[in-house]
Amino acid sequence: MALFSVPDIKISGIAACVPEDVYHNSEYDWVEEKERATLIRTIGVEQKRHARKGTTTADLCYDAAEKLLELLRWERKDIELVIFVSQSRDYIIPATAGLLQDRLGLSHATMAFDIGLGCSGYVYGLSVIGSLMSTGRIKKALLFTGDISTLNTSYRDKSAFPLFGDAGTATALEYCPGAKPMVFNLQTDGSGYDAILIPDGGIRNFANKETSFEYHKISEGIYRNGFNIALDGIQVFNFSLREVKRNVNLLMEFAGTSLDEVDYLVLHQANKLMNETIRKQLKLSPVKVPLSLKEYGNTSSASIPLTMVTQIREVLEAGKSRLLLSGFGVGLSWGSVLLETDHLQCPVILVHPNP
Repeated sequence: MALFSVPDIKISGIAACVPEDVYHNSEYDWVEEKERATLIRTIGVEQKRHARKGTTTADLCYDAAEKLLELLRWERKDIELVIFVSQSRDYIIPATAGLLQDRLGLSHATMAFDIGLGCSGYVYGLSVIGSLMSTGRIKKALLFTGDISTLNTSYRDKSAFPLFGDAGTATALEYCPGAKPMVFNLQTDGSGYDAILIPDGGIRNFANKETSFEYHKISEGIYRNGFNIALDGIQVFNFSLREVKRNVNLLMEFAGTSLDEVDYLVLHQANKLMNETIRKQLKLSPVKVPLSLKEYGNTSSASIPLTMVTQIREVLEAGKSRLLLSGFGVGLSWGSVLLETDHLQCPVILVHPNP
């Protein structure tokens, strides 16, 4: 496994943006009222945000970045690196990071590229951007994470539709000699790739009329086509409960510290049952493990920074915080990072207007 530390990098600010439209799971009439209530109680999602067609992840990330740059008063010419972590890029080609570089008016000297990750994407993104910056050659950078997952979920799929919401985030990082290192533990098991999968639309299974567009019954209450997210909830649940605790404990051992010294554990917002089970495995108080599922659902790679912005923003702005962030899911891919923040700029969550 990849256990390593990245020195001299400071997170200066985090902003999150969601679409305007709010969807309430109490209105999900594909299932009967009793099953609907059980679903809401189990996954913990009462409402979430849905992007309309025409709104992309990059649009949400752009809004977040504009607000963050305004608060930080950064000169755009000083930003030399942009990384966009998402599974819902604007186009198959080119990379969305380049589009954001242009929209934000950044220099042509800016390095910009995409990373195709979901649930673990924020942690992995921090490791890549931090590693590139740690030489001191790159002084300021922007990390974007997020997804428009709702456009790839079937309304007639009770295993996925009530769970996913849409969001985009921007994280500003600076090279800062002497900043406490970010310590990582990153892992992968590609044999579980089919646990969370959109089967069609890539090169392996190119779009075709029969499987890509026509809906098929998978099981009771689950109908989807080849462009819809196929979620094996049991496989993902078992994987998460097996691996996350072990990953976190190894990270703590490598960093020479303990969970008692961590102010907050911010988990990827998978679902309430899964996150609560992991919290209990790690023997942490609910106060130390914030959840944003109730209002925003599972927002893929945006879920960790979105939770920070919506649940512990005032604490992060007020002073220093020692955080453990852990993402896990699609890939299968998982990882954790131990880091310290100091007076973060965290604007109130932004709302992107409908196109």
